[in-house]
Parts: sequence; C-alpha cells; structure tokens
Amino acid sequence: MKEEQKRFLHSLVFPALFIIIIWIVKISEILLETNFVFLGIFPLKAKGLIGIFTSPLIHSDFEHLIANSIPLLILGTGVFYFYNKIAYKVFFLSYLIANIWIWLGARQAYHIGASGLVYSYASFLFFSGIARKNVKLIAISLLVIFLYGSMIWGVLPIQPHISWESHLLGAIAGMILAFYYRNQGPEKKKYSWENEEDEEPEDEDRYWEIDHDKELKDEKEI
Repeated sequence: MKEEQKRFLHSLVFPALFIIIIWIVKISEILLETNFVFLGIFPLKAKGLIGIFTSPLIHSDFEHLIANSIPLLILGTGVFYFYNKIAYKVFFLSYLIANIWIWLGARQAYHIGASGLVYSYASFLFFSGIARKNVKLIAISLLVIFLYGSMIWGVLPIQPHISWESHLLGAIAGMILAFYYRNQGPEKKKYSWENEEDEEPEDEDRYWEIDHDKELKDEKEI
C-alpha cells in the first residue's frame, strides 16, 4: 500500500509543477500589467515560431487557466501513474507535435493555452487502453469518456474565439502516440490458468501415450 501511495504522489509531481508554472506566468502577466499573447503560436509567421515552446504557458484569463488546470492535473497524473516509463516522452512529444502542427495549419491568429495538451492526454489515455486490451486501462478509458466526453465538441469550429485546431490536433497527437507506444508501458496481466490451458493438450497427449505403452508392455508379459 505504501508503495502505491509513493507511486501516486510521484505521479502528481510533474503535472503539479507544470500547473504551478502556468499560474506563475499568469500572475506575472497581471503584476507587470502586460499581455503575453505575443508568445502564442501565430501560424506560418516567423514571429509565431516561439509559440511552439511558449504558447501552452499563456492563458487569456483566469477562467481559461482554471479550465485547463483541473484536467491537466487529473489526466496528467493518470498518464504518469499508469505509464510512468513513457510519461515524459508522451508529455514532450504531445507538446511539440501538436504545436508544430498548429503553426503549420491553424488559422491566422495567436493560439494560446494548454488545452491542446489536455486533449492529447485524454486521447492518449483513451486509445492506449483500447490498443493494449488491458481491463484496467480500458476502465480508465471509459472514465475519461465519462469525465471529459463533452470535450468532443471542442474539436469542432463552433466557437470562433476558441482554438479548436489546438484541441483537434492535440487529440490526434495523443491517438498517434497511444498506438506508437502500445508495446511500451503497462502490460496486459496474464493469469496462470491461461498458461495451463495452453499446456493442457500436451499433457493429455502425454497421458494417453504413457497408458498406451503400459498396455503394450502388459500384453507382452502375458
């Protein structure tokens, strides 16, 4: 039990640190009475390249920040708990891949916020559970649907002031990473009775072979 608690607490560390950073950025913006939106991604413009690295740290207001902070903590902890061996790879690849795609193909506007990462995490957890055919991980996938099923509407161009491209491209990045890393991380548990079932035909054949030999020997002795 203590080991599980340690693992859970360790899984909280990185997501919590990232959230602290984005809150510090927002508070700094307020204290300095400035706007960091210029650090967002502006597609196909040299000035927007820096946003590939900085845009997830920038949020329009506290409502936007809170809306991303809660799912980042929950989903991020899920990724680091269940996929601790590949969690950092998933984070950094999700971060870079989605942001590069946004720079290459999104609308001509500044794109800010960590929502692309949120969608990537949710997509990764969902598709990874399915790809691995692991009961526990599929349960996590269903929990993701239950908690964040409404996120599907975020990938559609319904609200023009929201970067739906970040949501869509983040979700695609998470899905690709789930299938790319499907053979790494937690394995499907194999029960002992599954092995016994595989060996059973051989045991039966051996049993009958032994009986058959014994019968021939008995006949010769008679």
